[in-house]
Amino acid sequence: MPASGSSSVQAARKVLADRLREICKDAGLDGKRLAEACGWHPSKVSRISSAKTAPSADDIRAWCHACSADGQTEDLIASLRAVEGMWVEWRRMERAGLRRAQEARLPLYERTRWFRSYSPGLVPGLIQTYGYTEDVLRAVQRRRVEIDDVADAVAARMERQRVLYEGHRRFAFLIEESVLRNAPGGSETQLEQLERLLTVASLPNVSLGVVRTRLGRSRMPVEGFWIFDTTQVNVELISGYLTIAQPREVATYADTFAELADSAVYGAKARALIRAAMDSLR
Repeated sequence: MPASGSSSVQAARKVLADRLREICKDAGLDGKRLAEACGWHPSKVSRISSAKTAPSADDIRAWCHACSADGQTEDLIASLRAVEGMWVEWRRMERAGLRRAQEARLPLYERTRWFRSYSPGLVPGLIQTYGYTEDVLRAVQRRRVEIDDVADAVAARMERQRVLYEGHRRFAFLIEESVLRNAPGGSETQLEQLERLLTVASLPNVSLGVVRTRLGRSRMPVEGFWIFDTTQVNVELISGYLTIAQPREVATYADTFAELADSAVYGAKARALIRAAMDSLR
């Protein structure tokens, strides 16, 4: 697991481990006696109770049964599933194709009222054109997904963009200046995408900032992330998709976003950068 995701997941694992350790203590068992009851080596009990190893659902069932706490089994398994859901490898998320991965995020987008997005490499999905999205998802499909449902996945992402215009939502997009000149496709698609950025930037509920490429930056580019209201952060890493809900870590990402936002340009200056990138493609 990447270091950037380890803190949130490990904290959640520790909460689960603490609950298991309390159940063992309440049953009057020590680690050795619990291991004997479960048919395990004592080191396994030690690893689980110290959060060094995540238990399986079967481990939790055996642990609770040995402690005469079967009534707590399902609640603990639900907690385990929540921990497991914080970090999802792409191959697991996309094993049924790209369309489902796109559709799975829609409920989160529908209930969010304040979106903050920082992107160091690509235009954020909510403001991509059809052609740009097709190029992005086609590249993903070729790299790691056996099922070819790119057309359906693109349609799902386009459908999700309706949240830009529905309800009383606010959007703050930050992109690195390099995003204007790097593209997964050709010049025609990129020109269309840059035109789209100019249009989106004019919406009253949208802020679009461009973080300049320059010497002396106080905050260097970091991994791309989304902040949903003030309760959740999603980070797309090379190997998987991380969900962060720990308030302290959400606040850290919010502070990082604020620092990057302070160094960005907006309005006429942002439009000038976009148009300069367009001119270089013509």
